[in-house]
Amino acid sequence: MPLCHSSDLIKLPNICQHGKWTLDNADDNESTAATNNDDYGVGDDEVLLLNITYYVKEEGRPHTYIGDIAVDSNLSHPLTHQQHTLITFTQLQRTVESGSHLFNVTNSGKLYTTQTLDAESLCTYNKECSKIVKVAVRKEETFMKILRIKILIEDINDHSPEFPKNEVQIEFLESHLQGTKISLLNAIDQDISIQNSQITYMIKKSKREPFSLSVEKRYDGVFIPALVLGDKLDRELKDSYMLTLEAKDGGNPPKTAILKVHISVTDVNDNVPVFSQKLYNISISNSHQRHLPIFTLKATDKDSGDNGKISYHFNHKTSRNIQKYFVLNKKTGDLFLHDSFQFSKKQSYKLFIEAQDEGNPHLSSVTKVQIHIINNQNNAPLINIDFVSPLSESSAAVSEASKIGSFIAYVMVTDTDNGPNGEVICDLKHDKFKLAKIDSKEYKMIVKGHLDREIRDHYKVSIVCHDMGSPQLESKKYFSVKVTDVNDVEPHFTKEAFQFLTYENQKVDFPIGFINATDPDLGDGGQLTYSIINDNNNDNIPFQLTKYGFISTSQPIDREMKDIYKFKVLVKDNGTPSLNDTANIVIEILDKNDNAPYFTFPNNDPYNLDVHYHPHSKKDITILRASDKDTGNNAFLTYGILRSNDKNLFTFNQQQLLSY
Repeated sequence: MPLCHSSDLIKLPNICQHGKWTLDNADDNESTAATNNDDYGVGDDEVLLLNITYYVKEEGRPHTYIGDIAVDSNLSHPLTHQQHTLITFTQLQRTVESGSHLFNVTNSGKLYTTQTLDAESLCTYNKECSKIVKVAVRKEETFMKILRIKILIEDINDHSPEFPKNEVQIEFLESHLQGTKISLLNAIDQDISIQNSQITYMIKKSKREPFSLSVEKRYDGVFIPALVLGDKLDRELKDSYMLTLEAKDGGNPPKTAILKVHISVTDVNDNVPVFSQKLYNISISNSHQRHLPIFTLKATDKDSGDNGKISYHFNHKTSRNIQKYFVLNKKTGDLFLHDSFQFSKKQSYKLFIEAQDEGNPHLSSVTKVQIHIINNQNNAPLINIDFVSPLSESSAAVSEASKIGSFIAYVMVTDTDNGPNGEVICDLKHDKFKLAKIDSKEYKMIVKGHLDREIRDHYKVSIVCHDMGSPQLESKKYFSVKVTDVNDVEPHFTKEAFQFLTYENQKVDFPIGFINATDPDLGDGGQLTYSIINDNNNDNIPFQLTKYGFISTSQPIDREMKDIYKFKVLVKDNGTPSLNDTANIVIEILDKNDNAPYFTFPNNDPYNLDVHYHPHSKKDITILRASDKDTGNNAFLTYGILRSNDKNLFTFNQQQLLSY
């Protein structure tokens, strides 16, 4: 059966006409709107509770797909596909007692069964078989809603009607008048839906047999077939008859059962046992002793002999799960508690007791016994916590980016005591978290104060709940909250400017130095990558920078071309969005003696100069000039005459003066 779409909901605002789900009001007896929004102070744009109803047929295979909660709750509209992937669904309170363990909700919101569902065993004799699943919805780390999913388990016609016996013997008196009725055995159908369990009867007989069928509704809702005498009987003409009673349920196709009825014309059991009341309301204390009867049932029968002897039994409408908690004395009608009975299980029980005579056929009547348990004990409350982002049973994660009011956990308190002993108040004292009440015993834990993981990344929290009994009993639940990181801190260089020295003429990949930045964020937000900022002035920079912050040469460097380099570097983290910082780099190139000195005057070789020699006198000839492209000591020049001055006629001093 396909799911409904939004157009179906416009036609029928609170139920899907031909589909599998409805958006419904919290009150099952009313249908008012497509959604039920209960605002509990979580913001004008936030709905805490949203009710959705799904239908699934019983006896399907495990992992049967039921529906897409994300689509059917309209939470994915009008989000983009990328935004939709950020929404996650978490099932709350997955317990056997509630039946929610029968279903599984994926992170994307798909709803499946976990096992084969049997409506008859899950909801014995209930008119409606339903289970509730609660789901928390959050977008990234932010809580959005709690969904209350009601799953109606649809009955299929998997049981045939059954008679207690295959054939029965009944007796009519020869003196019976026309219209006399004798009840027959009724058939039982274990299906729970009205249609599949509704039984109709018909008899198969010849036209000459003076009987017709009558069906009457008994107090407990069961239809009882009876044979009606249509004409006076004459035992001398015929003393026995045989006909067939057919029981047919309302399924499609229907299932049937057959009862053979043997009729003797004789004296007969014509009075049914009668209880003094159709309904008994019994209240017992949870301290009731097992060896004492809860109550003694009493029925009377006006017949004599075996026709008036009465025995007591559990009627088929009393489920087997309930029968195991009680013991019924068949002869006396005394009702006891079974040793396996646990008072904390349930507050009330409904039994159907049948009184049956020993006539042929057996005649019987049914009464209803409602047992109420009065809990005089005072037990401490039981606290159950479902975290939206659990790390373990006693720890949860919450993002430091969570806003005030963000949902962290769903808290449910159980106290089965009666009166003030079962009234519970819970409290959470903390500067960062608090409890907000949803219902009488339901709370949500939300963010109360701003979170900063870089200041504090872990909190210990306790929830205290106490009842209103005398004395008050309390329970405590301890757990921890880990604050997860978001990329909210920029990386920071350890210096505004880094200065390095290196010699010229080094090989490619010669190490220059290491730059460093810090970022206290975790994960990708704390992973840093370094790079050179490219601009027009950096096109010919002979350096390279690894992503880890290591600077090296990318080509040989000639100091005589450029002796200092200045450029900017960038560090960025890998968070989303990425944050960054910049720093200045200054690299000074040190000289190597890689250039020979050269004369600037004279600038040709050889250089001829005419000098007039005057013996016994000194005379300056010229000043020679030289240079060296290196720097420092590598450019400090000394001068002298190498050769051809054997007679020492010429001198050349450090002032570069040539004389004789």
